[in-house]
Amino acid sequence: MSRTANLEPLHAPARAERVRLWVEIALVLGLSLGKSAVYSVVSLLDKLTRAPLGEQTTSMNGSLSRRPGFDLTYQLLDVSFALVPVALALYLLFALTGRNPFALLGFGVRRPNRSAGASIGFDVGTGFALFLAMGVGTLGVYSAGRALGVTTAIVPANLDEHWWTIPVLLLSAIRHGVLEEVIVVGFLFHHLRRLGWGRGAWGPWSIILASALLRGSYHLYQGIGPFLGNVAMGIVFGWFYRRGVERGQPRVMPLVVAHTLLDAAGFVGYALLGSAIGIGT
Repeated sequence: MSRTANLEPLHAPARAERVRLWVEIALVLGLSLGKSAVYSVVSLLDKLTRAPLGEQTTSMNGSLSRRPGFDLTYQLLDVSFALVPVALALYLLFALTGRNPFALLGFGVRRPNRSAGASIGFDVGTGFALFLAMGVGTLGVYSAGRALGVTTAIVPANLDEHWWTIPVLLLSAIRHGVLEEVIVVGFLFHHLRRLGWGRGAWGPWSIILASALLRGSYHLYQGIGPFLGNVAMGIVFGWFYRRGVERGQPRVMPLVVAHTLLDAAGFVGYALLGSAIGIGT
């Protein structure tokens, strides 16, 4: 495979294709993270008009019913339906290009001209390295935000204790990893490039920054610190993915692995250790 086999065109598309691409972006984001961004901005404004951010708490992964059986059912439904926009994004990529969307984004277990074992090793190893780098940065940004009073106290897991609590939190981490990286990186990068973004020496940074700002915007409900931290994470993830695109081998899977590990560490770590790890204080 040539180095440019996976590169999308940089030329300006015809008007009909531009309209189609923007409509597809609007539909996917409107059903998923774009909607979350709007709610997040409103939530931040609500919190800012109530009390200082440093005095407030943001809870995640809360119970959805007082009855354990129904709570589990609601949790599983929540995870399942949250992934429907991912399926839509992959379908739209297939309809647009006629190619396997998993291969197009590098969202699978095989890389071109690599064995499955080598591909898995690359994805897991690279994802773990990104997890370590982003994990240290995330804790630093959170601590700084709390000290400055611009970040709410975050409770990553607020589920009651059941036999299924940890598995559900792990599923939630996978859900976030897949949803955010496939849509905010893979799908958005592909569509913006087809729209003609990315031309010129600094062109790729327009896509990277747009993706990073979107990532930060739907975390604003947690405060200013998480917004900045996720923008930084988006820049690093976007730069990594862009390098793969330029080499003709885009890989979104390491980003999914890294994001899943980050959320799993936060969700499960808090559920097991609670306030002893100092996250929610």
